Amino acid sequence: MNNDQQHDEQLWKIAKERVAFKWSFASYIIVNCFLVGIWYFTSNQYKHFWPIWPILGWGIGIAFHYVRAYHGNSILSIEKEYNKLKNK
Repeated sequence: MNNDQQHDEQLWKIAKERVAFKWSFASYIIVNCFLVGIWYFTSNQYKHFWPIWPILGWGIGIAFHYVRAYHGNSILSIEKEYNKLKNK
């Protein structure tokens, strides 16, 4: 496998990860809006805002997915660490 094919495979992998994040984020927004709607229409005026728990819990996972999709290659790069050690 030549270098261009390997580079294209890496770009394809990054593109797939970013699309997967976008679908996950859209699901997060839709489901949590639905949960807030259920809370709004079924609670009295001063009831506990229970949708905060799935919003926060799932939000942590979404945040990690975002970092992996958009910054994972630069944060956890083997090449970056190799170059640091090489330049010491």
